[in-house]
Amino acid sequence: MSSLAPSSPIFFPLARTAPIAVLIAAAIFACPVPSAQAESLKVGSPLLAQTAPPAVPSVSPMNADKPESVDDRISDLHDKLQITPAQTAKWNDVAKAMRDNAIQMEKLVADKKAQPAQSMTAIDDLMTYQKFAQAHVDGLKRLTAAFKALYDSMPSSQKLTADKTFANFGRGTPPARG
Repeated sequence: MSSLAPSSPIFFPLARTAPIAVLIAAAIFACPVPSAQAESLKVGSPLLAQTAPPAVPSVSPMNADKPESVDDRISDLHDKLQITPAQTAKWNDVAKAMRDNAIQMEKLVADKKAQPAQSMTAIDDLMTYQKFAQAHVDGLKRLTAAFKALYDSMPSSQKLTADKTFANFGRGTPPARG
């Protein structure tokens, strides 16, 4: 066995973390906003000033032809996790974190779209990427804290459902070959 291969106790938690991180990231961030919509998201636009969170379009891996909003993802996750009325307050914190994260991403996308591509240097591009990465990390921290409080309140059967929901995310049937 190679000395570079991770041992089982170290590898398993890392392997388990990846699907969870993917689900959380998908719940936080939408795919890039179409350019027509991104241009309508400029600071001071009526869309950003709404009290209700705007719908954030993305594409679900299971149904790539139907746009999905952050509220669709929140509703879907609520149903899959079988959130009870007693868990509503903690669930609302999770949903708020998801919406806030989506709004933050919308703002970054709008800022990026507002910059003419031809005027951006390689450093500007890297700095933009850094802003997106930092927003991703900050969003994961907020969502993880909110979800942990909810998860800790769940009975073991519901935790198992949550574990399965997160473990199976993004693992659809592979495309046919040949």
